[in-house]
Amino acid sequence: MKINYRPEIDGLRAIAVSAVIFYHAQLDIFDQKVFEGGFVGVDIFFVISGYLITSLILKELITTGKFSFRYFYERRARRILPALIVVILASLPAAWLFLVPGNFIEFTKSILYSLGFSSNFYFHYSGLQYGTEDGLLKPLLHTWSLSVEEQYYILFPIILLFIFKFFRKYLLGILLFGFLISLLMAEWGSRNYPAATFYFLHTRMWELIAGSLLAYFEIFKKKRTKNSFLNLIFPSVGIILIIHSIFFYNDKIFHPSLYTLSPVIGVSLIIWYSKKEELITKILSSRIFVGIGLISYSMYLWHYPIFAFARIKSDLPSQYDKFEWIVLTIFLSILSYFFIEKFFRNKKTNFFKILFIFLFSMTIISITLLLFYKNSNSFDFTKNIKRNIDNKKIFLENDHYKFRKSYSPKNFKNTPVNKKKVLIVGNSVGEDFFKIFYLNKELFSKYDFELISSKIRKRNSVYQVRCLGQLIRKNVTKCENFEFTKNILEQFEKSEIVILSTLWTEEDLIALDNLIPLIYSKNKKIILTNKSIYMNVYTANQFNPLDYYVYSNKKFPNKKKLKKLEKEVFKSLDQKKLNNILNDKAKKFGIQFLDMEEFQCNYKDKTCDLVTPDNYKIYWDRTHITEKGAKYLGNKIYELDWFMID
Repeated sequence: MKINYRPEIDGLRAIAVSAVIFYHAQLDIFDQKVFEGGFVGVDIFFVISGYLITSLILKELITTGKFSFRYFYERRARRILPALIVVILASLPAAWLFLVPGNFIEFTKSILYSLGFSSNFYFHYSGLQYGTEDGLLKPLLHTWSLSVEEQYYILFPIILLFIFKFFRKYLLGILLFGFLISLLMAEWGSRNYPAATFYFLHTRMWELIAGSLLAYFEIFKKKRTKNSFLNLIFPSVGIILIIHSIFFYNDKIFHPSLYTLSPVIGVSLIIWYSKKEELITKILSSRIFVGIGLISYSMYLWHYPIFAFARIKSDLPSQYDKFEWIVLTIFLSILSYFFIEKFFRNKKTNFFKILFIFLFSMTIISITLLLFYKNSNSFDFTKNIKRNIDNKKIFLENDHYKFRKSYSPKNFKNTPVNKKKVLIVGNSVGEDFFKIFYLNKELFSKYDFELISSKIRKRNSVYQVRCLGQLIRKNVTKCENFEFTKNILEQFEKSEIVILSTLWTEEDLIALDNLIPLIYSKNKKIILTNKSIYMNVYTANQFNPLDYYVYSNKKFPNKKKLKKLEKEVFKSLDQKKLNNILNDKAKKFGIQFLDMEEFQCNYKDKTCDLVTPDNYKIYWDRTHITEKGAKYLGNKIYELDWFMID
């Protein structure tokens, strides 16, 4: 069953895919990020999909009284599978060349989940947050949205057919109820379970149902609106809502949530009120918009792996580099559309060929994955520095998160009267700073150190300095998306010295002007520290310089080479601006500022230590500290007499 072709919908697809691509490219204009809300392009796609799929199903049900599942799913397979398989197979050689073995295995897993239309589950349960630096390096992360759509395509026709057969007069009410419940779950979930809310169908379903409602009204009313005034005004309102979302939203908003209504309503207004003679419809129906819309699926598939592999190879791309990525995406998408999409969507192409290619690809990838699992031990190049560099996730679980889960706050209970109670407040950087003192207790016997943290510690349970004001003023224990236990109130109340040590953001720095007097009002001493050193030496796979040397050369550097690496790290340090801000704050309020670089680096030799004397790594990435590194740096702090409280 065909539905009438509407070129303006391809124009909407063009806007959606362009927004997503520019968002993932992270384009800058005059050092300002643009298209920060480009992620709403996916929401635009969802509304369009809901509209088209529901139109197709309802028209067939009304016209014939029945529905062909075989024909429906064959159409979906022809549309989605061939191009997806080609992109995946083309990505495999690049993954082999550029990914370290552990990441290659993760990549092959993501392939299997993508082809099984469940990659949204895989990426969620892998702990991967969309839009983060790590996420930009996962070549198939974008397939999460395909999985959501396909899950909808599998479930929705069955549910719709059942309702149509037995509860037809309640169909509109059921659709509206589903829309409302899903939207409310998205609003609540985005504030309490943001990752699951972002990735899963139940909180995205309302966007697809928005399109379904448009299809319902169009089919049962036999027409869309013919009010010439509304047809003139509302498409313009719709495009304004979409453009506003793309340019003025950012990763900090709750999404999907009530905020997401703006682009969803915008798309809906255009779909419902567009007419051939109306300006916005003419623009969206123009050759350039329709052309981009036609290749939008291929563009969506190709852009993310191209961007990811380019970043893995060298993660300091220029604006010109990003322009090249986009040009390559367009070129491959045109080829993909004409030689893959159109060929397999042609009914003359035997559908069993598509199934054969799909099953064959799954078999090849599964065999590749099994072979890599079997031989993965042969890729351990780093025994000299006692770290499995080829699988960062394993290392984090065994080192960084192992400490996070093993440490349990005592809330300054039984602290001897001759010891000062020191509370360290901050995210993972503050946690590392605390770890240094916690693992060297015997050297700092004058102090009892605590880290502001829950009794129940989880992988992502780190506290932000910007949350402390609410804790002090209102006893609010929730910090952004994590609910801390009440013990953090006791930690703060009992502390005598509060150290603010974090990976400073603009929000944290702005908060200091109100936060410092607030802490002072509770009769506590305050110390500021900058963040741990960050190694701005760019290498493939986001390695720090030591890791990259070991990975590339399959051996530990000699003393001369190690010294050279340590000098490169020193040269890359860039905390001057932050230090000036923190120094100014410290002088303004008469508090102490401590520079962590003083014990991490040697200003005379212009080097920063990368390994302990017994060849253990100090840093597991570009800034975070290993347990062995914490032990070593604690000794340096003690020897330098660096930690002195005024």
